[in-house]
Amino acid sequence: MRTERRILDFDIENRPLSYWVVDRPTAEITSITSAWVGDHDSIEVLLLAPPCFHKGHEERCPEWPPGVIDQASMLLRFKERYDQADIVTGHYIRRHDLPIINGALYDWNLPLLDAKLTVDTKLDMFKKADIPATQEFLLELLDPQCPLGIPLEKYHMTQRMWREANRLTPAGVAFTKRRVSTDVHAHWHMREAMLEHSMLRGPRMWNPGGGHSEVTVGRLASGEAK
Repeated sequence: MRTERRILDFDIENRPLSYWVVDRPTAEITSITSAWVGDHDSIEVLLLAPPCFHKGHEERCPEWPPGVIDQASMLLRFKERYDQADIVTGHYIRRHDLPIINGALYDWNLPLLDAKLTVDTKLDMFKKADIPATQEFLLELLDPQCPLGIPLEKYHMTQRMWREANRLTPAGVAFTKRRVSTDVHAHWHMREAMLEHSMLRGPRMWNPGGGHSEVTVGRLASGEAK
């Protein structure tokens, strides 16, 4: 009988796709990377494939490296892991990563995410004021020279690198892969250090809504309103 909860650590990268109102772009996911906590070898990096127009293999180009797949396949492969997890964890996932993934599933007419226990290392921190809560800041705080100490840092990307990444060029895809994979690895150890020093609350449920609803005849027709 398994008593330990299975925890999935994950992160996404995304690019602007279209505008729905002025200065409000919609998102397209360019990468989803995840790993089971406690198993470094389980890390899976999924990257959005650039279009392929070669005759005969429009859906899957042989030039794409491992892990480079189409958007729908990326979403479904992540959802398989999500459904197996007891808890998912990441930085700002309840207001960024999870809603964007669920929106992408909706956009592709795919099954949506179910409610899930989450540990969000930004939103579930202890109460504080006038100090940052970004992953970059936390990793600097947990530097080996600091009392908490872990030797990790966030992979910095310049605007030029982001533009390459969002154009899905070979170099840009490599930038995205390094960014998202190091984010997951660093976050995993960052979360462990935060738990050790009582910096996080317990897991909280993320509920995207949706699901089945009961259809009734209404309060007036049923007589309940009388």
